[in-house]
Amino acid sequence: MDIPITDNHIHVDPINGEGPKAVALKFQRSGGRRMIIPNKPSWTINAGTDYKKTMDTVLKYADIINHETEVEAYAVVGLHPAELSRLLEAGHDPERGEEMIREGLEYAQSLVLEGRAVAIGEVGRPHYPVPAEEMAIHNRLMVYAMELAAEASCPVQLHTETSGPEEFREFAGMASKAGIKKHMVIKHFSGPLTGRDENHGLTPSLIASGDVIREGIRKGSCFLMETDYLDDSSRPGAVLGPKTVPRRTIEFLNKGIFTEEDAYRIHQETVERVYGL
Repeated sequence: MDIPITDNHIHVDPINGEGPKAVALKFQRSGGRRMIIPNKPSWTINAGTDYKKTMDTVLKYADIINHETEVEAYAVVGLHPAELSRLLEAGHDPERGEEMIREGLEYAQSLVLEGRAVAIGEVGRPHYPVPAEEMAIHNRLMVYAMELAAEASCPVQLHTETSGPEEFREFAGMASKAGIKKHMVIKHFSGPLTGRDENHGLTPSLIASGDVIREGIRKGSCFLMETDYLDDSSRPGAVLGPKTVPRRTIEFLNKGIFTEEDAYRIHQETVERVYGL
């Protein structure tokens, strides 16, 4: 069975790390076929509040990989929740800060509608404590991102705090409010919440550590795999290295932890169902 091994959330960064071609070649040599690449935050490319530049940059990185390697690269565009936190810390009025992020999300949607990106993300709310007023804005923006994704018939990748079944239920409620199909809401950096009673119909993107994937596959194979690789020379190998998803997949196939059908469902059927690839 030909399995197009896919890393659902991997960054490339030629400014602070090795860059698109080098990362893609490491991934490819380990057996990887497809990389889904969200843009990094604005400050990593010194873009200030030029959110269009922030998102346009990842389109160029995907083009480099597609033209210079055999890996298929797909861009995901959006504004990390820390973008709002930084605006507020810099003294922006909360109402204006929310408006700026909304405008950025609308630009992300336009890139999807033009066929230049495949999803809106990573968007959501902080994994660190913030005041209640700020959290309310993040939650409104998360629903708005889902509404834009619903209009564009594309998925949305969520960045949030560490989430269990209760948070997944909350996100599923937001999805219903926004009118997006629940399986089109991807919880990036998910734990092994692969049971329907745990993920409430959302698609978990499991961080590809051995323990998480082993526990996840025990309950079901309807999930994606990711490294959240940062490509940052100051944090080598963080979060997991670019070879991890292919190596973990091949290892688990060889050990009988995955069947070929499991691997095909993770890397082909679910990717196709969620992204239309």
